[in-house]
Amino acid sequence: MGYAIAWLINTVIGLLIFLIIAQAILSWLVAFNVVNVRNGFVYNVVRFLDRVTDPLLRPLRRFIPSFGGIDITPVILLLGLQFLRIVLERSVYPPLIQALG
Repeated sequence: MGYAIAWLINTVIGLLIFLIIAQAILSWLVAFNVVNVRNGFVYNVVRFLDRVTDPLLRPLRRFIPSFGGIDITPVILLLGLQFLRIVLERSVYPPLIQALG
């Protein structure tokens, strides 16, 4: 049971990392007119990624200013998620796995 919980938490963090990277890349492609949001599929993907990542990025955007129009909050969130992943793997998962068996 402990392995399953650890795997689920690690997988959710990995999925969030993937979605944040995809959202950042897609926002650059939209900004440089490589992809067009008038396309229904692209619009739905952009909207989905914004809805998933915005609740995580919004609190950071309140404290971190943009530098010349460059939003670095995705990078900071990615670093935070990687830090969380390492902390969980080193200190939380071993006792959890041992306790739950």
